[in-house]
Amino acid sequence: MNGTRKPTHPGEVLREDIINPLGLTVTEAAKDLGVTRKTLSALLNCKASVSPVMAVRISIATDTTPESWLFMQTKLDLWNAQQKFPKRNKIKEFVELANA
Repeated sequence: MNGTRKPTHPGEVLREDIINPLGLTVTEAAKDLGVTRKTLSALLNCKASVSPVMAVRISIATDTTPESWLFMQTKLDLWNAQQKFPKRNKIKEFVELANA
């Protein structure tokens, strides 16, 4: 996954593909999802991650699966984590340790 483009944050997908085209305000969408405006705003502005509970809420509201929302978040989280380890040679493989 290293070297590929950064995955899109699920909050951006929710904002650009669902909330904006429907003409919903953040306040309206938050009320529909049963969360605070602050909570939804953080997600839509890519400042918060999709939790399992939020994934369920979004899936019910959008007739999608919670797994699809969690998969988007996991892809992004893994991509971000991999950026911290650009050089594999700094980490020893367990096989190398066993043969030492």
